[in-house]
Formats: sequence, C-alpha cells, structure tokens
Amino acid sequence: MRRRLIQSTLAVVLVVIAVFGVSLVIVETRTISNSAQERVESEAVRLASIVDSRLFGEQQVDAEVLGDQITQNRYYAVIRIPGEAPIEVGSKPSGDVISASAPGEEGETVTVQEPRSSVTREVGRTLLIIALVALLAVVAAVLLAVRQANRLASPLTDLAETAERLGSGDPRPRHKRYGVPELDRVADVLDGSAERIARMLTAERRLAADASHQLRTPLTALSMRLEEITLTDDPDTVKEEATIALTQVERLTDVVERLLTNSRDPRTGSAVTFDLDEVIQQQLAEWRPAYRSAGRAIVSSGKRHLEAVGTPGAVAQVLAALIENSLMHGGGTVALRTRVTGNQAVIEVTDEGPGVPADLGARIFERAISGRNSTGIGLAVARDLAEADGGRLEMLQTSPPVFGLFLSRTPVRKSLGDEDEPMIR
Repeated sequence: MRRRLIQSTLAVVLVVIAVFGVSLVIVETRTISNSAQERVESEAVRLASIVDSRLFGEQQVDAEVLGDQITQNRYYAVIRIPGEAPIEVGSKPSGDVISASAPGEEGETVTVQEPRSSVTREVGRTLLIIALVALLAVVAAVLLAVRQANRLASPLTDLAETAERLGSGDPRPRHKRYGVPELDRVADVLDGSAERIARMLTAERRLAADASHQLRTPLTALSMRLEEITLTDDPDTVKEEATIALTQVERLTDVVERLLTNSRDPRTGSAVTFDLDEVIQQQLAEWRPAYRSAGRAIVSSGKRHLEAVGTPGAVAQVLAALIENSLMHGGGTVALRTRVTGNQAVIEVTDEGPGVPADLGARIFERAISGRNSTGIGLAVARDLAEADGGRLEMLQTSPPVFGLFLSRTPVRKSLGDEDEPMIR
C-alpha cells in the first residue's frame, strides 16, 4: 500500500510538471528570444541616434569613437554612411546571429548583430532553474507521499495486529486512535468487539470454574447413594436411596441450568414461591452422610412453614455452599435456623468452629479469597445466586461464623405449625 500511494502521488506530480513545465519552457524560450531581438533593435536605434548627432555636429565618426558606445562590448555593429566606407565596431560573430537595422536622419544605416549563442546560454540557464525547481517539487512530493503513506499504512498494520490478537485469544482493547475518521471508526469497532469477547471469555471461564465447584459435592453424594444401593439387598432401602438419588439428579440438572443462565445474564431469574422447609430438609438429608463420616452433626431449627420468593434450586445451591464451607473449614455441630425479619425470611447457617479471620471478613465473598487451601469460588457463586433472585447473602458474625441468606417472603400460612420448630437432627 505504501508503494502504491507513493507511486500514485509521484505520477500526479510528474504529470503536473510535464504539463506546466513544458509550457513554461516554451513560453520562457520565446520570451528570451523576443527580448534579445528587442535589445538588438534598441541598440541599433541608439547607435543610429549617436551617429546622427555626430554627423550633424560635423564630428568624426569612426570605429574608435563608436567602440566606446557599444553596450558591454556584446554587439557587432556596421555603420554605412553614404559616400564613405562601412565602419565596423566590435568582433563579428560567427554562426547564427540576431540582427537589426536602424536608418539615420543623415541617410546612414546602422546594423547591430548579437550571437544567438548568448540567447541559447540564457535559455539553458532558465531551463536549468526550471529543472531544479521540478526536481525539488518531485523530492517534496515523494517525502509528502511517504509521510502520508506511513500515516495511512501504519494504522492499518496496527488494526491488522489487533484483529490477529483477537483471533489468537487476547481480547485486550488498545484504545488507540489515529486522527483519521474512517480508521478511528474501525478501531472503535475492534475495541468494542474486544470488550465483548473479553466478557464472553470471562463468562465461559467463570462458568467452567463454577460448574466444577458446584457439581463436585452433589456428584460425590450421588456416587455414595449409588454405592449404598449396590451394597444392599433390602428393597425398601434400595427404593429409598434411589428416590434420593433421583432427587439429586434433578438438583444437578437445576444446578447446570442455573449456572448456564447466570453465565449468560446473572440478572435473569425464575423466582417462584416455595416452601423453605422442603429445601432445608432436602439439604439435611443430602449432607447427613458426609457429616456422620466426619463425626459431626447437622441440625435445623426456627420458624416453620415459611414461604419465600426465589428459585428453589438456587437457594439449595446457596445452602449447599454454606454447609460445605462449614464442613471443610468449621467445627462442631452445624445449625440451620430460620427466622423472619420485616418482609424477609432469613436462613442462618452457623457452626462451632473458630470462624473467619478478621483480615478476610470483609472479602470473604470475593472470588479466589479463601482462608485455607480451597478454590475461593463457593461463597462468591452463592452470593451471585442469591442476588440473581433478589435476595442477599451476608456474613452476620465472624466468630463463631454466622451466614445469613435473606429472601423476600410471602405471608405466613396460618396453621398450628407456625410456631418455632424444635431443633431437628
């Protein structure tokens, strides 16, 4: 592209020089020739007037006297006086000459000649000046063309590199502009595409990390259920374990759908009215085997028959993340307690462990923040799931740790069971 721009600019300049330069040369040549002819004629008239004045005053007219009158000794003059021999002044030129004659009042004739070579030299000097000016114009045009080509080609090279970086998986926008509206428009589009690709890649990586974290524990629990089915011959036990396994499969399906929904748009939710008791009891049943294996207990208490607005699968995932966090990092008995505050239903999850270090308390919900050797994803995902349904997840106390899941609630059903539920192990 640079070469084409330089060649096209140079071609335009050469055409202009050829058109106007040739015309200028023709005009200047004619002007110099006409000027030389006018000088010779003027010199002849001047010498004729001198001869007239001397003849009228009866003064001597010879070559010596008239030699001093020739301008710069550049002309050759012949004075013819009737009845006298011709008088020659100056050196007679050889070759082609420019000649002019002027008659005098006393009957004399003055002829002046100038070598045409002097005109040729003057024309040559003029042509040399024109050629130098044309050469300077060509050099200036080339420099300008190179500068303009670099101004246009360099941005295109940068834009090509940006596009190549996008294709290779590096979506960082460059935010570089070039002062050319069309190129700046392309740069704007590429930067916008880079930002969108960056968001998509972030969402995909986040989905992969969230899915790995959120599916690990349910898959482990499902595997344990299936192992129990293979180890027992009791039909009732098989039926019970199979029913729980099917419930866990449905939960896994809901988890996958929820993760996919959040990866596309975390603000979209499918909130419905549901019974908190069902979700809590399901979590208790799912996590009891793991807690028994660890020699610990998990219990629930608080207000019963609370209905909340949200996505049951998402709420179950939030509780699973809190329960798993207590199993891995906490100690003693884990308690789930439900209560009401204003128009919100609150599920508190606490344990008897040492709690969260003070330096991590304010950052516990940030990704990659963990007090021990864990991924630091679980609580961040849990908060995202809670906020997607219009709820919120907070740390109410650091030692002993108390997490609170706040959900919008519907009016409490009036029944004999509305009182607080005793602790269930």
